[in-house]
Amino acid sequence: MDFSQALKTARRGRRLSQLELALRAGTTQRHVSFLESGRSSPGRALVVRLAEAMEMSLRDRNDLLQIAGFAPVYPQTAIGDAALQHVRSALDHILTGHLPYPAIVVDANHDLVLANEAFSLFTDGVAGKLLEPPINVLRLSLHPDGVAPRIINLSSWAQHILDRLPPGDFRDELAAYVPYIEPGPEHVGFAAPMQLRTPRGDLHLTTIITTFATALDVTVAELKLEAFLPADEATAALLTS
Repeated sequence: MDFSQALKTARRGRRLSQLELALRAGTTQRHVSFLESGRSSPGRALVVRLAEAMEMSLRDRNDLLQIAGFAPVYPQTAIGDAALQHVRSALDHILTGHLPYPAIVVDANHDLVLANEAFSLFTDGVAGKLLEPPINVLRLSLHPDGVAPRIINLSSWAQHILDRLPPGDFRDELAAYVPYIEPGPEHVGFAAPMQLRTPRGDLHLTTIITTFATALDVTVAELKLEAFLPADEATAALLTS
C-alpha cells in the first residue's frame, strides 16, 4: 500500500472528510486531496501532523511514516530495558497500592507484563500450560483449563471480552471456548461485573482500565493497567478480611 492509499484508508476509517482532516492538521483540503490522489508527496512533519490529527496509535504513526519513506519517530523500548525503569517503578507502586484488590498490566497482545499479589485469585487451580510466559490474560480467563470454570456468569463475561476484540484468529479461538449469547432487542453491549467463585466465597468484580495518555514510546503507549474493584459490599468485605 502506498502513502496515498494508506492516508485515504485511515481517514475514511475515522469518518473524517478531507476538509475536517485538513483543518485538524493545519493544511488545506486541496493539499489533502492531492496527497490522496498521489499528485503530492508529504514532508515528514506533515505526516506526523496528519497522523496526530487522526489520533492514530504511536505504532500506526510509525507505520504511516515508513510508508511515506521516513524513519519511525517513536521508539519501541523493551519493557525490561533500563530506560523504562521509571515506568515499571510507577506501575509497581500503583499495583501495590491497589492491594488487597487484584490489578494487572498487559501489553497490546493482552500478555501479562506485571501483576500484584492478589492476581493469585485468578491463577489458583489453573493449568500450568496457561501460566507459561507469555501469559495471555484473555486466554487465561476463557480457556476451559483456566479461570472459566470458576466464572459464574461466563457467557456474559466472555461476550464482554469478545465485544472489545477485532475480528481475527485470536477472537475466533476465544469465542470457541464459550457458548454464544444471542443479543436481545434491548442489547446495547455486554458489560457486567465478573462473578468469580473462590474458596473465600463468590466475588463480584468490576474493572477500571487505565493507559498512559501522554506516552511517546510505543511500548508504554500500548500498556493497559486493569484494576479490579469490588462491585458490592459483600465482595469488599471478603477481600479485605
